[in-house]
Amino acid sequence: MPKKIILSGMQPTGHLHLGNYEGALKNWVALQDEYDLYACIVDWHALTADFDKTAEFPARILDVAADYLAAGLDPEKCSIFVQSHVKEHAELHLLFSMIIPVPWLERVPSYKEKATELGLDSYGFLGYPLLQAADILVYRADLVPVGKDQLPHIELTREVARRFNSLYGNIFPEPEGKLTQFPAILGTDGRKMSKSYGNDITLADSPEITAAKLKKMFTDPQKLRRGDPGRPDQCPVYALQKVYNRDHEKLYKPCTTGELGCVECKKELIGCLNEGLAELRARRTDLLAHPDTVRDILRQGAERARIRASETMALVREAMHLS
Repeated sequence: MPKKIILSGMQPTGHLHLGNYEGALKNWVALQDEYDLYACIVDWHALTADFDKTAEFPARILDVAADYLAAGLDPEKCSIFVQSHVKEHAELHLLFSMIIPVPWLERVPSYKEKATELGLDSYGFLGYPLLQAADILVYRADLVPVGKDQLPHIELTREVARRFNSLYGNIFPEPEGKLTQFPAILGTDGRKMSKSYGNDITLADSPEITAAKLKKMFTDPQKLRRGDPGRPDQCPVYALQKVYNRDHEKLYKPCTTGELGCVECKKELIGCLNEGLAELRARRTDLLAHPDTVRDILRQGAERARIRASETMALVREAMHLS
């Protein structure tokens, strides 16, 4: 039996951080053996907010590609490519835009949230969930790894597939969201880790920068002094301990009794986190020292992706009598 197809991607909006790594990249690496994985760098999506920063895109794309590879994605097992290098994404998006009602796009929860938060109001921003649907359906993907907050996007993609199939014949499968249990990665200020919040620890950070960020990280707000009893389950530092410190359970009781101070706890986390990322960071440095090799991998990945995407578009054009 042929492998099921998975599509996923990230925007080149800056260095990937621990939330991206633990919440997505590690999962992709685990999936690449069992599935036919297409790992995209979605530069067109990044234009919705960074349309005035396109001069930065080549370096950003190279950084994200290096992160993908350093995390363990194998170009022999999966297709790693840039969205804009496979023009079929744009063609399918255009065709979908002719048959999908505007209210379908306006009701996507993240559209309203980001429109308010980021002040975005472009046509492209309204249509980005439809471009996301095209990203998925151009490969006739079976599964899309997501967290629960992304399920409305998958449901829209399923609706788009049903709409197209009802008009022109059964071309597209209705992809399923592959729910994964992401670890809760909190940023240095206690909120969800995000580049836009400036609270992230990136894969590109040096051990020294990582240490400096962790030293300033928020802890349990009720533990003000050493000797005060702590609440590990309410502490962002302990949340990271659970991910990167194999012996984190040994810290739990001393924290609750006040025996363990926050400075000592952070010092232990710094050592564990830097040790845990050392190999990845070394691979990343080596990859960026050979940028032409990374670009070749992206070109080869786009060529493989284009084969599948062009097959889909041939079926679409024939079904729509546009061939």
